[in-house]
Amino acid sequence: MRVTLGEEITLLSLDDESGATEDWSATGWGVAGGILLELVMAGRVAVSGGRLEVVDRTPTGVPLLDGRLERIAGWTDGGNRRKASDWLAKDRTDSVRAAVDSLCERGLVTEERVRVLGLFRARRYPEADGSVERELRERLVSVVVDGADPDDRTAGLIALLHAAQLYRQAFPGLPRKRIEPRMAEIAEGNRAGDSVREAIRDVQAAVAVVTTITVITAVS
Repeated sequence: MRVTLGEEITLLSLDDESGATEDWSATGWGVAGGILLELVMAGRVAVSGGRLEVVDRTPTGVPLLDGRLERIAGWTDGGNRRKASDWLAKDRTDSVRAAVDSLCERGLVTEERVRVLGLFRARRYPEADGSVERELRERLVSVVVDGADPDDRTAGLIALLHAAQLYRQAFPGLPRKRIEPRMAEIAEGNRAGDSVREAIRDVQAAVAVVTTITVITAVS
C-alpha cells in the first residue's frame, strides 16, 4: 500500500497501542512539510527562496494531497509567492487531521473516543494494520542504521524527520547521537537527483525555520 510522506510521519508519531502521540507540535510540522514536499515532487507546487507558488492545479488523484493543493491555491490566489514557513504554520493542525482521517479511511488506524481523567473528551488512533508501519521502520533502519542508500522518497522523509527533530518517534530506543549524524548527511540531499535534492532542501529549510521558532518560544 502506497502512503504519502505526511501519512508516514503520522504513523511514526502515533503509539501503536494507545493511539496517542507525545508531541503533536513537532509532528504537525513534519506532516505539513511532508505533504508540501509531495506536492513539490509531483510538480504541483514550487518552493524557491523560502516562498511557494502553485504551478499546476491538476489533481494528483490522491485526496490528501489534492485537498492541500486546493487550499494552497486559495491561499496564494492571485499568484502571490508567500512564505512556505507561513503556510506550514497555518496548516499544520489541519494537515495532521487530514492525514489521520486518510489513515482511518485506509484501515491503518482506527478512531477511538475516550475521556481523559474521566472528564475531557479526546480521540485516539490505535493501530489497525501494522504492515505499512513495519515496512516503513525497516526501511528507515536499513538506511539510517545499516547504511543502505535511500531512494528519493526515503531521503525526503528522513530530511523532514531531521528538520522536525522527530528522532525518538522514528527510532524509539536508539540514542539521538547514534542516528542524527547519518540523518543530517541524508538531509543534505546528496543522494537524490538534482530536482528532488532542491525540493528536499527548500521544504526542509522551511520546516527547520518553524521548528526552531517553536523551540525558542517554548524555552522563553
